[in-house]
Amino acid sequence: MIWLAWRQFRTQAYVVAGVLAVVAVAYLLTGPSLVHAYDTSILTCKAHSDCPSVLANFAARDHLLRDLALAVIIVPALLGLFWGAPLIAREMENGTFRLAWTQSVTRSRWFVTKLSIVALGSMAVAGLFSLMVTWWSSPFDTINNNPFSYFDLRDIVPVGYAAFAFALGVTMGILVRRTLPAMAATLVAFTAIRGAFTLWVRPHLLNPLHYKGAFVLNQSGSIEVPGRGQSGNLVISSQTLNAKGAVIGSNGGIGPNGEINFHPGAHGGTVLNGVGTCPTTIPTPTGRQRFSSQPSLAVQHAVQKCINSFHMKEVLTYQPASRYWTLQWYELAIFMVMSLLLATFAWWWVRRRLA
Repeated sequence: MIWLAWRQFRTQAYVVAGVLAVVAVAYLLTGPSLVHAYDTSILTCKAHSDCPSVLANFAARDHLLRDLALAVIIVPALLGLFWGAPLIAREMENGTFRLAWTQSVTRSRWFVTKLSIVALGSMAVAGLFSLMVTWWSSPFDTINNNPFSYFDLRDIVPVGYAAFAFALGVTMGILVRRTLPAMAATLVAFTAIRGAFTLWVRPHLLNPLHYKGAFVLNQSGSIEVPGRGQSGNLVISSQTLNAKGAVIGSNGGIGPNGEINFHPGAHGGTVLNGVGTCPTTIPTPTGRQRFSSQPSLAVQHAVQKCINSFHMKEVLTYQPASRYWTLQWYELAIFMVMSLLLATFAWWWVRRRLA
């Protein structure tokens, strides 16, 4: 039975192995030069005071391979569609499962053998691809310094996604008994579950931390929370409060879209939209500053002085960057458990419900 299951699966396995080999060669040829460029330019740019230009040049490297790295998010879904859903559904459509059951092979052995070989292959494909992408992308990830922005694309969680997508595809195939409808159902269900988990489950796998402090506007227009809400944390919610404690904004600004807008007021004053009139006038940029995205120090100080006068507070709920690996292991475990539950249900359905 093992030999038969491998014979049915080997063509697909060889094709995917070939694709992985090509990707590996591309990454191996470009990865060392990427690390060398990082070591010789990014790590030394502060000494030459040219970090913005160096970072811009580095970010422009290898766009094609960086786009390829994004495929990690769709590989598990593809494995569920093309390896999971047809695995049993095609046997049902063609009636070949009856031939296997009339031989000396039991339903359980037939199902477990087919499922195990392809499931292990699916997890291996997702794991190897994620490993290559994680290694190759490490210089960009270090610069980005926001691990939760690529949480789904790195390290160990893609293995859990692949196992779950495959088990979901097999289950849909058994229930629907038609390959194409099973593939469609797998795609819809997998996308919905992954999206719901990312939005509503992951942020609360561990009790989030909370911070309340003075509202501080950084140069890019977003809030900074000294020592706690720094780059790299997973911000679950961000609210701006006025001096009375009422919510007047979110996402680091005033209003629902996180904006900070000023407009001229009466008698030459400046009004902070949604809050009130600033006690001092914010200077108008002149000369080159009018065309620069970076405001002058005088403008920055005047803006912050205006904000401070309203005694606004910023309330954050977040998962700190230090919990990244804990959440990776938790999410992997959850998706592996869901995969086992789906596989167990599919096994029971084959044994008890199929004629």
